[in-house]
Amino acid sequence: MSEPPHSNTITVTGWREWVNLPGVGIPWIKAKLDTGARTSSLHAFDIEEIGTDAAPAVRFGVHPWQNSDLDAVVVELPIHDRRSVRSSSGHLEDRLVVLIDVVLLGRPVTAEVTLTNRDVMGFRMLIGREALRQGFVVDSASSFLGGRAPKRIRRRNRGPRQTKNADHTVTWRSPTGRSYTDPPPF
Repeated sequence: MSEPPHSNTITVTGWREWVNLPGVGIPWIKAKLDTGARTSSLHAFDIEEIGTDAAPAVRFGVHPWQNSDLDAVVVELPIHDRRSVRSSSGHLEDRLVVLIDVVLLGRPVTAEVTLTNRDVMGFRMLIGREALRQGFVVDSASSFLGGRAPKRIRRRNRGPRQTKNADHTVTWRSPTGRSYTDPPPF
């Protein structure tokens, strides 16, 4: 990432940024910076509580790319808290909370992150006010002030692309370049 725009202890960010989650093995994930959300949220699947009553923990999977199951990461972290969170659609959901180190525009911060399925959401991660109050200001008219991910990473984030062929088959090309053909569903 390029040099972030720092001003004393305040870092100006765009409303969307590429971030790094070094403690969970995710070097690139596109995040929405949302001052309307109190806590941060991460797309998680196969969420399973593990550990003991004295040391509760959670195991979950993360798909870092939108519209793709590629490069899934399995993570185990201590459970920090449990919260009822009202989603953007107004539904109340009980969620586990973990602490995750987030590198945003080159600055590491520890964020309280709720785990939920964000498959249908536009971003796999949302960074809320509690993390942003650690020295960040969001410029809602700007994006990617910390720089864009390399082109190969941005291509993986797009997910598979499909092409309709003259013989009514569909050829899919994965972000890794692999092609395969499916017969039509009729």
